[in-house]
Amino acid sequence: MGADVADPATVGETVVVDETRLGRFQVEARIGSTAFLIDEPVAVGGLGSGPNPYDLLSAALGSCTAMTLRLYAERKAWPLRHVRVRAAHHRGALTARDAFSLDISLEGDLDEAQRARLMEIAQHCPVHLTLDRGADVAARLLPPEAPLPGDTQTGGEHMKNMVEACES
Repeated sequence: MGADVADPATVGETVVVDETRLGRFQVEARIGSTAFLIDEPVAVGGLGSGPNPYDLLSAALGSCTAMTLRLYAERKAWPLRHVRVRAAHHRGALTARDAFSLDISLEGDLDEAQRARLMEIAQHCPVHLTLDRGADVAARLLPPEAPLPGDTQTGGEHMKNMVEACES
């Protein structure tokens, strides 16, 4: 049985997002001691001060893919010098199924079998699997001024999942 997504005790990695009240859409995301802005482009009424939410999904997929490939290549002691991933999100309409495309560049003295295996491993990065199978999302309304519950520790769950992907 999976974790109860509505129970803050089962939340492994928490991001707190607050409006900045600068512009219409700008928000600040806090993850542990790290913070960054998320916004919409100027052309649609934002300040253009940060990536939009779909950019973040693409960045999550691309970064997880690159990290997982790096971890796998290191475990195998393969001569992978550099990984570059170009990730893009596509959707025709709000009710259409989302699609992500990945263009992966692998630099190094790798043979064709190693390159093929790395492309298989790319399909197993934790974020790819999350997007592929979908996710349950539960929202609950907190009383005004209530502190946000949850653990602000980050990183452990993703790293554990990448290690598992490299063992496949």
